[in-house]
Amino acid sequence: MVEQEYGLERFDLRADPAVIEDLRTRLRATRWPDAAEGDAWSLGTDLAYLRELVAYWVEEFDWDAQETAIGRLPHFRVQLGGSGVHLVHARAADRSNPVLPLLLAHGWPDSFWRYLKVIPLLTDPAAHGGDPADAFDVIVPDMPGYGYSERPTQPLTSIDVAGRWAELMTLLGYEQFVTAGGDIGSGVSRFLALDHPDRVIAVHRMDAGLPFFAGDRSVLTAEERDWLDDAAKWAGAEGAYAAMHRTKPQTAAFGLIDSPVGLAAWIVEKLRSWSDCGGEIERCFTKDEILTLLTQYWVNGNIGSAMRMYHTNASISAEQLSRRVEVPSGFSIFPADIVRPPRAWLERMTNLARATEPDRGGHFAPFEQPKLYVQELRDFFRPYRSALRG
Repeated sequence: MVEQEYGLERFDLRADPAVIEDLRTRLRATRWPDAAEGDAWSLGTDLAYLRELVAYWVEEFDWDAQETAIGRLPHFRVQLGGSGVHLVHARAADRSNPVLPLLLAHGWPDSFWRYLKVIPLLTDPAAHGGDPADAFDVIVPDMPGYGYSERPTQPLTSIDVAGRWAELMTLLGYEQFVTAGGDIGSGVSRFLALDHPDRVIAVHRMDAGLPFFAGDRSVLTAEERDWLDDAAKWAGAEGAYAAMHRTKPQTAAFGLIDSPVGLAAWIVEKLRSWSDCGGEIERCFTKDEILTLLTQYWVNGNIGSAMRMYHTNASISAEQLSRRVEVPSGFSIFPADIVRPPRAWLERMTNLARATEPDRGGHFAPFEQPKLYVQELRDFFRPYRSALRG
C-alpha cells in the first residue's frame, strides 16, 4: 500500500463502548440551569434547544452508525514531533490528469469533521457531476490536540503546526501542494505559504483572521479602518470565549471535560451564531451532525488542548502577524462569517489572485455549503495545476 511506504498506519476510529455508556449516564444525570426571560439565545445557548438535543443524544443518536460511515474514509496515523497525528488521506479517483495535492486545515471548535462532506467531491468530481481534471489528492489532518490526534508534547502555535504539515506532506511524498483553510486553519495555511513558498503553489482561505495592524492607520483606506473598528467591536461583544481560551483555558477545561452538556453548550452556540442558519441551527446542521462532532470531542477528551492553542497563538510576534503572503492567494468570503475583510486589506496583506463573495454560507462553509465551497476551490486552483513539477 502506498501509505505504508511513507510511515502511515491505518487508524480505526472505534471508541470504547464503556466511554459511550458513561457519556449517556452523565447526560441523564445533568443538573440543568435556569434561564433568564427574553431572547432564548441572547445570553448564550438556549436551554430549551439544548434539552431537546440532549434528549436526542441519549435516546436516538446512533454513534456506531456515524463511526461506521466516517470510518469508510481512509484514516491514518503518523508520528510527527513526538505525537501521533490523525489524518484522512484520500487519493484522486482519476489519475489520468495531473493531480494537485490539497491540504485542508481546520480550526476551532471543529476537526477534520469540517471537511467530511467535501472530501468525496474533491477526490472524485466526475462521480458528482464535475470535470475529472479537477480531481485532488486530499489530505485533512487533525491538529495536535484536536480530533483524533494526540495532544502535543509541548504547546504549539499555528506556525508550529504549519511546520508539521510541511513535514507531513514530505512524508506523503508531495514536493509541492496547495492548501486551504478557515479559522485557525486559515492562519496555518497562511504560515505554510509564508514559510514554504517554494512548495506551496497557491493558498486559499475563507477569512483573513482577526486583523492586526501596528502601523499608522492614516495609510489605510476608510474601508480598512472601518474593518479594524468592526473587528474590535465584535471581539468585545462576541469574543468572551476567545478571551477565556487565550488567558485561562485550564479553568474552563475542568467543567467542559467533565460535563458533556457543558461541552455541548460551549460549542453549539458557536455553530449557530457563526453559520448562515438565520438563527435556526438545524437549517445548517442536523442533530446527528452536531452530535458527531460533540461525541468526537467527548471520546477523545481534548477540549482542553484544543482551547489551549489560543493561548499559544497569543505569543506569535507582531513581526510574524505583519508578514505579507507572496504566494498566489485566493479568498472566498462567505456572507455569514464572523469578521469579513475588505478587498483592500487582502491586497495589502497578500499577493491576491482572486477574491469572491459567495451568496450563502458562513464560518463552516465546507459543511454548510459543500458544493459551493468545492466549486470555489476548483475555480481558484485550476490555473495552478500546470505549475506542479514532475
